[in-house]
Amino acid sequence: MKLSWSACCRWGCLFLAVAWLGVAAAQAGVSLLGQAALVEALKNQPPCCVIDARGENSRRKQPLPDALRYRPDLNIVVSASVIVVADRDQEASKVGAALAKKHPGKTIYAVKGGAAVWQSVLKTLAGESSSGMPAEGSIIRFVIPHNTCETGTPLQILDSQPKK
Repeated sequence: MKLSWSACCRWGCLFLAVAWLGVAAAQAGVSLLGQAALVEALKNQPPCCVIDARGENSRRKQPLPDALRYRPDLNIVVSASVIVVADRDQEASKVGAALAKKHPGKTIYAVKGGAAVWQSVLKTLAGESSSGMPAEGSIIRFVIPHNTCETGTPLQILDSQPKK
């Protein structure tokens, strides 16, 4: 069977479109965002956890309170967006992609600019919530205690028995 030039072009375009959509879908779970975009994204919903994918020296010099240190076997329960902070934007995106593969459909933000930008985002969000001004859309904020999104051995178990 011989295909005409126009039929080959149509099939080639269709193949490229399907391949492009597949790549876009695979990358849809991770967004590399700078300060302004992160502030906007987190105004309505705080993240469930912050993943620190930086090197040991960076973690020692500028610790991120309540952040989970990234390791390939990290097992978390994603109940809201996840923030990934790394030394380089490419590394943050790579770790975010690995987490997105484990948790398809979940929102994962890689911080563009690393720990300095993340600290700035936290200061901006804290300033907006403590300003006393009513927030647009009645934003509700809450704090999730340290390590609640990491699975594994629980820190405390409540054992209650019904009264007889």
